[in-house]
Amino acid sequence: MRRVLFRAVATAAAALSLVAPTASAAAGPYQRGPDPTLASVAASYGPFATAQAKVPPGNGFNGGYVYYPTDTSLGTWGAVAIVPGYSALFANEEAWMGPRLASFGFVVIGIETNSRTDSADARGTELLAALDYLTQKSPVRTRVDASRLGVIGHSAGGAGALLAALRRPSLKSAVGLAPGSPVGNLDLAGDQVPTMFIAGQRDPVVTPAYLDKLYATMPAALKKAYVQITGVDHLFATRPNTVEMRTLIPWLKLALDKDTRYERFLCPALADVTGISVYRSTCPL
Repeated sequence: MRRVLFRAVATAAAALSLVAPTASAAAGPYQRGPDPTLASVAASYGPFATAQAKVPPGNGFNGGYVYYPTDTSLGTWGAVAIVPGYSALFANEEAWMGPRLASFGFVVIGIETNSRTDSADARGTELLAALDYLTQKSPVRTRVDASRLGVIGHSAGGAGALLAALRRPSLKSAVGLAPGSPVGNLDLAGDQVPTMFIAGQRDPVVTPAYLDKLYATMPAALKKAYVQITGVDHLFATRPNTVEMRTLIPWLKLALDKDTRYERFLCPALADVTGISVYRSTCPL
């Protein structure tokens, strides 16, 4: 009877561990913050207090802003650079993402382009220049782990993020938000960087059909994911979007921090499919 009872208790404990893994069970060198929940990854602000600083023009891009966690007791943080789309300003369209991502434990640099009509290729170059500035010259460089960097871009900036990944395979993440097409066809067969697309179901500019073809060019073995948000158009990323963030944050936590506590939100399927019309991924991520 005691053996039966022991087995029952052990089985129940194992089941609970799948539902809510403890910090010690999933601990890694870059794990930060409390155990995540569906509510926490969808929250408008994460567990860390943040600050921001203005970046002057120069260093290969036209300035911008840095957002970062104020906590200095947990070591360095992974970082991402964000660039806007064609003719857009980061300050007008993607600045909402800066403090939100930083509050979940990332250093974020959002940049303005040298010209608002810069090509996707130029935006990729500017993203890499921003990461170099962030890790080598910025006032927060000592807070950043230069081995855990990623890029994010919207529209032409999204294509720039993908081109940056092709140029710098040491990056840990590339995220294209409705990533547009540069001049000529973009082929991601040489992509070695874990890559995520987030796109709109009703986007007439960067259509689902185009992204289906682009996603198919990536290597089969590459860690990748494709999220299509129900009912939104090309501009979904230019205003606060909870559906976008509750997939983007777990992705970055896995890609930059190797924090396996976030795997269950994306693999083997999405933990919350509300507002999502298409999801593809290569699990485990």
